[in-house]
Amino acid sequence: MIFRICKILVCSKEKEAKLSNVDLNKYKDFVKEVTSEQSNNVAHMHHRMVEISEKVNPALLLTGAIGIASEGGEFSEIVKKCIFQGKPMDDETIFHCKRELGDIMWYWINSCRALGLDPNEVIEENVNKLKARYPGGEFDVHYSENRKDGDL
Repeated sequence: MIFRICKILVCSKEKEAKLSNVDLNKYKDFVKEVTSEQSNNVAHMHHRMVEISEKVNPALLLTGAIGIASEGGEFSEIVKKCIFQGKPMDDETIFHCKRELGDIMWYWINSCRALGLDPNEVIEENVNKLKARYPGGEFDVHYSENRKDGDL
C-alpha cells in the first residue's frame, strides 16, 4: 500500500512537471474563441431566447433542463453512497430516492410543457424507439452498441 502511494506521488510530480508547460491563459483565450456568442454574451443569449420563444417556452425549458440535471445528480448521489460508501438501502433511503424521482418528474413535465409536448406521446415515442432498437423484445448488447442510423 505504501509503495502504491509513493508511486502515485512520483507520477503526480512527473505530471506536474509536464503540466507546468501548459499556459492556462492561452487555453482560456482558445476556449473563448470556440464558445458560441450566446454563451459568451447575455445580449446574444437573450436574442436567441426571444427567437426560439416563437416555438417553445425558453424559461420553462431552462428550468426543466437544469432541474433534471440537478435532481438527477441528487438521485445519483444517493445511489453512489449506497453502492460505494456503505449507506444503508433502508426504507428512509428508498423514501429519499422516491422524493428525488418525484422532483425529476416535476422538471420533466415542465420540459414537456416548455416544448408543447404531450407527456403520454413522449413515453409512447420512447416505447416505439426501444421496440425498434430491440427487435427480439428484450435487451441485447449487440443492438445496444450497434444502433441503426437515426437511433438516438
